[in-house]
Amino acid sequence: MSAQEALAFVLAQAPPPPDPGGQGEDFGKSSPLGLLLLVLFAIAVVFLIRSMTKHLKKLPTTFDEEKAAAAAPARVRARAQKASAQDSAAEQESAAEPESGAEQAEPVAKDSGEAKEK
Repeated sequence: MSAQEALAFVLAQAPPPPDPGGQGEDFGKSSPLGLLLLVLFAIAVVFLIRSMTKHLKKLPTTFDEEKAAAAAPARVRARAQKASAQDSAAEQESAAEPESGAEQAEPVAKDSGEAKEK
């Protein structure tokens, strides 16, 4: 290949596309709007963390049911006692009645090896 052929080959090539794959001169550069959004998200995260820590500080270290029942209002305690009484009554009734549809299993006699030998 001579120098003239190489020069002709280089000049005959098509020019590259003006914007290869959406990567223009501004590709990869961030805008001031992006910085503003990033700062706003950081501020929102800080406030959410502060709020969460305040709420977590209000929680007791242990959850005792007795202390919770004592701290509950009277109407809530009365409703809970009524519900537990109904539950225990329902459990007693279901224990007293045999299940409907359940058949009594007959004892299965085991076949001893002596019967087979005879």
